Amino acid sequence: MGALSGRTVFMSGGSRGIGLAIAKACAAQGANVAIAAKTAEPNPKLPGTVYTAAEEIEAAGGKALPLICDIRDEAQVLDAVEKTASAFGGIDIVVNNASAIQLTNTEMTEVKRYDLMTGINSRGTFVVTRSCLPHLKKSDHARILTLSPPLDFNPIWFRGHAAYSLAKYGMSILTMAWSEEFKGRIAANCLWPRTTIDTAAVRNLLGGEKMASESRTPQIMGDAAAAMLAKPVDFTGWCCLDDLVLAAEGVTDFDKYAVTPGARLQLDFFFPHDAPAPHEANGMVGWRWPHL
Repeated sequence: MGALSGRTVFMSGGSRGIGLAIAKACAAQGANVAIAAKTAEPNPKLPGTVYTAAEEIEAAGGKALPLICDIRDEAQVLDAVEKTASAFGGIDIVVNNASAIQLTNTEMTEVKRYDLMTGINSRGTFVVTRSCLPHLKKSDHARILTLSPPLDFNPIWFRGHAAYSLAKYGMSILTMAWSEEFKGRIAANCLWPRTTIDTAAVRNLLGGEKMASESRTPQIMGDAAAAMLAKPVDFTGWCCLDDLVLAAEGVTDFDKYAVTPGARLQLDFFFPHDAPAPHEANGMVGWRWPHL
């Protein structure tokens, strides 16, 4: 068992992809993981449900609690949080993973899609974290981890998908605010991938099989998240990149995370232009302030 043994993680989303990889990485260290997600029935284009995710989490070594929950509904979130605390005796870690994406410009983004992305991404992050605060404040290992990007204000990241950018950057701003608001009591950090990650969103919405083949697997995010969540409470206020976190932990072989070893990798959105390569980072894991 690792540093997260016996700790309880409350995660939004997580029935597949990056969220599930993080859940399994935490479970491998002996954590309890509650998955609060909407997917109760399998979908041919979106494999995985909260129930299959729970099976994989327990196979990885942890205890799982699958919860059907729409994080846009505060009452549902509060109910899921209380069920988690009742099942495991508290909540130590919040992982804000749930997210909606549509990469369309202003004219092509219907208001209902704007509302969906804001409701799940930034508002959902706020609702989930706020609902868990009473339990986090009782924990001696309270952590908030949000899957959102470094605050790089290069206009290139806004011009083509303003609504999505606002919803994702809102998640990062909230998390940086919490790192200051709860300093010394609750660590709050963001995590983002350097490259695209082979998920259903990449295969179905963004670039298809070609982009998936030029991506890394979700495991890199799982490993990076587990490393961050094990750090002391004074590790807070960071917007981290996955491979920089792992390089600081001594990882040198990143080809093992590639879907196609040796292939050219596709950089993700919101990637700071001056981010060092892992072997040149000298312990740097990310940024602690808006990256101007």
